[in-house]
Amino acid sequence: MDDPVDALSFMVPEERAHQLGKKICQRLKDNIPQHLFVVSIQAKVGGKVIAAEKIGSTGKNVTAKCYGGDYTRKKKLLDRQKEGKKRMREVGRVTVRKDTFISVFKDD
Repeated sequence: MDDPVDALSFMVPEERAHQLGKKICQRLKDNIPQHLFVVSIQAKVGGKVIAAEKIGSTGKNVTAKCYGGDYTRKKKLLDRQKEGKKRMREVGRVTVRKDTFISVFKDD
């Protein structure tokens, strides 16, 4: 969806932008929990991405109940899961809690 979060928008000198963007992306990655879809975190200057991190999706083993036999059942379950994840990626939203914002800007 690529929705920018206005609460995380701020101004910094150009020479510190890359360093600070990387640091904030890493802190957000550490504080935002995993979802059933991949979450991309990006720091941008203008329209240019200067730092990026990805939070991987949690895996759900849909083939755990399939033992041996015909592989088409397993393939059908994996295809159905792939369609659901695609739909979830379009609709899914990530909510960032208030304590996450505080921990991002807290100085170490």
